Amino acid sequence: MQYKRPQFRDLLYPVDSPRLTPFRHLDPHAFAQEVIKEPIPAALVADWRKLYAEPHSCITCDGHKETGLYEIKNEGAPTAQLVDAARNMLNVLGADELDKVRYPIDAKEWRSWSNPEFLLNPNGVRLEDLAPVPRLAIMNLIKASLSAKGFEKARGCMKTNAFLGQLCQLENIMNEWSYNFLLFGEPSMDGPWGWNLYGHHLCLNVFVQGSQMVISPTFMGAEPNEIDDGPNKGLKLFDTEQDVGLALMRSLPEALRERATVFKQMKDPAMPEGRWNPGDERALGGAFQDNRIIPYEGISVKEFSSLQKRQLLEIVEAFVCYLPEGPLRAKMDHVESMLDRTWWSWIGGHGEDDPFYYRIQSPVVMTEFDHHAGIWLANDTPAKCHIHTVVRTPNGNDYGKDLLRLHYEQVHPGKNPGTA
Repeated sequence: MQYKRPQFRDLLYPVDSPRLTPFRHLDPHAFAQEVIKEPIPAALVADWRKLYAEPHSCITCDGHKETGLYEIKNEGAPTAQLVDAARNMLNVLGADELDKVRYPIDAKEWRSWSNPEFLLNPNGVRLEDLAPVPRLAIMNLIKASLSAKGFEKARGCMKTNAFLGQLCQLENIMNEWSYNFLLFGEPSMDGPWGWNLYGHHLCLNVFVQGSQMVISPTFMGAEPNEIDDGPNKGLKLFDTEQDVGLALMRSLPEALRERATVFKQMKDPAMPEGRWNPGDERALGGAFQDNRIIPYEGISVKEFSSLQKRQLLEIVEAFVCYLPEGPLRAKMDHVESMLDRTWWSWIGGHGEDDPFYYRIQSPVVMTEFDHHAGIWLANDTPAKCHIHTVVRTPNGNDYGKDLLRLHYEQVHPGKNPGTA
C-alpha cells in the first residue's frame, strides 16, 4: 500500500517560527498570563468569566427547562470499583494535595473546566505536578469510571496532546499530563459524588449516584487527530464520528440534505452574530455554555429511514462510548426513546474532503462534531485533522444536576443542593 502523507504534516510551523519560540521557556501559568493579553483570547476569557458568574440553569432549546426526563433508578454502574479507586486515591495523596483536590458536591468549580491549552482556572491538582504514585491513583480512578473503549479514547486525547507538544517543541505547555483533576463530594456506594478532569482537548465531568452515572458535559478533541511517529504511531481519533456522520449525511435524499444544511460555508456570511466564535467556532455547547439556549435546527429524525436512524444511534454511541456497560445501555435506550424528537443539522459541504460540522440534538442528548482551523497548525480555515467534539445532557442533567436534585428531594427533603 502506498504511503499517504497525513494532512497535518503540510500544516506544521517551522520550529523557529515566532508562533512557537516565544513560549518555549514558559511554565503553564506564565504561558496563560501571556496568552490572555492577546486580543482574541482576552475577549474570550472575559466572556467566559461573565458566563461562569451566572447561576447554573441548564441548556434548553427554547429557554424553558423540560421536566420529568430523568429519574433515579438502577442502571448497573460499577460503583464499588469506583469507590475503591477513589478511596485509594485519597489514601495516597499528600495533605496539601488533598486540600486542593476536594470540593463539595454542589461546588461551583464543577463548571470551571475549559479546553484550551492555556490554563484558565488552576483548580484542583495538576497531573504533571504530581509524583508517579498519586498520579497513577488518579488515572486508576478515571480508568475505573470509564469503559475500556472510553478510557482508550481519553488516553488518546492525552497522547495526541503530547504529540502536538513534541511537534511544536512546546512540551512545557502541551504534554500527556497537562490536565487538572478535582473530586466532588465523598465517594459513596449510594450518595452523590464525582470528579472532573480538564485540559487541552479533554474535559470530563463524571457524576456518580448509587448505580447511576452521568458523564456530561464532555469535550474531546485533537490537533492533529492522528499520530504517525513514535511509540503511539497509528493512533487515530474520531473516525466513527467523522466517517459515519458523513455517510449518514450523504445517504439522505437531496431535498433532506438541503434542509439539514443550515449553513453551506463553515464561516458563512449568513450566520447571525455569535453563531461563530474564535474559541468554539461552530460548536454551541462548549466550556461555560451551561445555560445556553440552543434551538433545534435542520431536520427531524422522524424523516429518516430505519437504516439512517440506526446510523444516527451508532454515531451517538461513538460519542458516549466512555460510559460503562450498564449506564451506556441506559443512556442509549433513553436516546432511542426520543428519536422522534431528535434533530440533525449540518454546516459545510459533504464531499469526501470537505470539512464540516454537525449536531444531533434531542431533549436528553446533544452531540457536536466540528472540524477546526489551526491553533498550533498553520491552517487558517477548518481542516479534517483538527477535530472538536462535545456532549451535553440538556434540560438539567449536565453534571448530574437533575439526579442530584431528585436525591435531595427523596433523601434530604427541604435541603437545597444549590445552583452552582
